[in-house]
Amino acid sequence: MDAQLLIICLLTAGINLIGTLAYAARIAGVRTRRIAMSFALFNILVLVSRTSNSFLGPFLAKRIETRISDGGGEALLWDFRLILFSATIAVALGIALVPTGQRMFARAIGYFQNTRSTGKMILRTASPAGLRAIRQAIRVPSSTQLRELAKPRGVGWGVLLANCMAQALITVGVLASLYAGYLNPEFRVTASQLSAVINGFATILLFALIDPQLSVMTDDVVEGRVSEPLFRRTIVWISFSRLAGTLLAQVFFVPSAQAVAWIANHV
Repeated sequence: MDAQLLIICLLTAGINLIGTLAYAARIAGVRTRRIAMSFALFNILVLVSRTSNSFLGPFLAKRIETRISDGGGEALLWDFRLILFSATIAVALGIALVPTGQRMFARAIGYFQNTRSTGKMILRTASPAGLRAIRQAIRVPSSTQLRELAKPRGVGWGVLLANCMAQALITVGVLASLYAGYLNPEFRVTASQLSAVINGFATILLFALIDPQLSVMTDDVVEGRVSEPLFRRTIVWISFSRLAGTLLAQVFFVPSAQAVAWIANHV
């Protein structure tokens, strides 16, 4: 692995780690009863994750151009497989850090409630006190929490499957459109702009099916109709479906790239 590929993998991992930890903000909101603030924090993290995903484009495009100019275009598929694998590793790490994340976000919500300043909250994170708070918040999933996963999930398999599909498409969207440019060099620029074909469908799935389920369940927890342990298990299962989505992305990658390459010929 060269330096260029390492940077791309680290950036991909960071994006997916942030996206996975964002779920912990919902748990923190339930624990602190600051639902609106937790949703704002969740949306900030999701926005950072999805916006940062667009920065992958130039790095990946440069990777493709470099490979082609060096006569190593056939190795691109392995490069993209490795990038997708880095996303899987990051999501798995994010799931393990959910207990840590919920404690960190609970502290962040409390601090923001006192200062009412996003800038101060961010600067606080980099201060000695903030770093000390992060160290104190570090927790690993306990054996009890792992055993509780066998209890009711709080969401049906249909929701988990839809989230898995959506996350797979989002993970593969930008990568497939750029690889399609390699498969169809005559319309390379057109193909690179067609990631919205994949990401658009995935975004509809997320906002139409997944987010409303979690929002309603959050309200149920606040009103006492659903227990906090059940809500935490739901978040963990949603995170696991995201992990499965990154694995499914390996299967979707080549067919998605071929579909985009075909669409580029007919738009």
